[in-house]
Amino acid sequence: MFKKILIANRGEIAIRVMRTCREMGIKTVAIYSEADKYALHVRYADEAYCVGGAASADSYLRMDKIVDLCKQTGAEAVHPGYGFLSENARFANLLKENGIVLIGPTAAAMEVMGSKIASKQAVKAFGVPLVPGIDEAIQDANAAMQVAIEVGFPVLVKASAGGGGKGMRVVETESEFLSSLQAAQNEARSAFGDDSVFIEKYVGSPRHIEFQIMADSHGNVCHLFERECSIQRRHQKLVEEAPSAVLSPEIRNKMGEAAVNVAKACNYTGAGTVEFLLGDAGAFYFLEMNTRLQVEHPVTEMITGIDLVKEQIRVAYGMPLSFKQEDLEMNGHAIELRICAEDPMNQFLPNVGTVETYVRPQGPGIRVDDCMESGLEIPIYYDNMLAKLVVWGENRAVAMERMRRAISEYRITGIETTLMFGDFVMQHPKFIEGDFDTHFIQQYFTGKELESNELSAEDAEILATAAVAFFESQKGVAQTSGSVGNANNGSVASDESQNPSLWHLQRRTFR
Repeated sequence: MFKKILIANRGEIAIRVMRTCREMGIKTVAIYSEADKYALHVRYADEAYCVGGAASADSYLRMDKIVDLCKQTGAEAVHPGYGFLSENARFANLLKENGIVLIGPTAAAMEVMGSKIASKQAVKAFGVPLVPGIDEAIQDANAAMQVAIEVGFPVLVKASAGGGGKGMRVVETESEFLSSLQAAQNEARSAFGDDSVFIEKYVGSPRHIEFQIMADSHGNVCHLFERECSIQRRHQKLVEEAPSAVLSPEIRNKMGEAAVNVAKACNYTGAGTVEFLLGDAGAFYFLEMNTRLQVEHPVTEMITGIDLVKEQIRVAYGMPLSFKQEDLEMNGHAIELRICAEDPMNQFLPNVGTVETYVRPQGPGIRVDDCMESGLEIPIYYDNMLAKLVVWGENRAVAMERMRRAISEYRITGIETTLMFGDFVMQHPKFIEGDFDTHFIQQYFTGKELESNELSAEDAEILATAAVAFFESQKGVAQTSGSVGNANNGSVASDESQNPSLWHLQRRTFR
């Protein structure tokens, strides 16, 4: 087994990988930028090295420095996490040329699945269902118009490279097509350096269902069931759960088989995710494959008991998967909420600053993957996800209640976060019923739902009683110590953390 692994990432995913390495007896090497010199992942690793300035291009994307550090430290392999270099075929080739193992798929698999056009062409031969449309880059605008007319409006013009909703346009009518096509190409060129776009039928109200797959170099490919990822803003996920509330065993088996075939289509090895759109009446279509570990992988781990990072490391070392498809079973239900530094009341705009208070929830069935503590400043240079709050319950109803309890215990002050949005989702009738799709936020959430200041009579009485008790207690402290300021080692005891009852009422049920 590897003796030392360099983690080419930061934040919660870096620590998550390091934890598994520590359990496996593998030493870890962290890299960090100047902006991250006080980050927790730097302290958690066995060794840590600064690789450059705050900007990603000057640090976490410096392939040359990562290779040099591997040679300098004796790291035999690199785990890229997600984001940054995790799906970069050039990086994969560079590591291979220098005798360093990438804990991930081959460069060839990345190249095929990194292009939405190439991936569609590859999986077509394996009978994987595709959204009706054209699976090659548009060369002629007028010819593309004819394809759109034949497919039938509305259609989706979509960039072949990249993701995150960039280079994507929904075209409702023929008159809008040419201008939308040009806009999508311009955005794709600007974002990815590649203006290749294609056309597919727009699936109006789909659910976003993805399947976790694992494959080794011995010909074994398994899926570890699905994750429901339909609660999204700007084509990026906020709430994920496993399993989906709507898949029948029959549809689950068909989608799982299709996911395995996608992996076989590119001779895949390691952990990957095959994403599908689920339409009406159980019809599903291949969307894309992410050739890396996903942010939401913990919900799969919670219902299967499989450590996906451990499997990644084993597979990269040349070992076979530790399980077969028939060994896998789903146990209970898991939900993940991404805790992002965003203001849900202001269109989820980023909200950076210093985290003043940070207290994690605890108790049965709760997992927090993070890299945060009180007093840390959130850098503006990277993704604004602070943590992932994951809960498990014996069924979906228990998991939802446990998520609400965990949210009520999670304390983050100094910045706005998506915590209260998560509470809103857990209480919404459509989510509870499992009757929702990727338009959930557009249909049911404006931000005003979090503004209500109206208290019930019961809450008002509790608040008044708690307030009196709190100020009486502080009065006693002031008489004993000389001033209220001495009640907390010289700091004025006005922070919400000094009174859990008052703080809890601020996070009450939406009425």
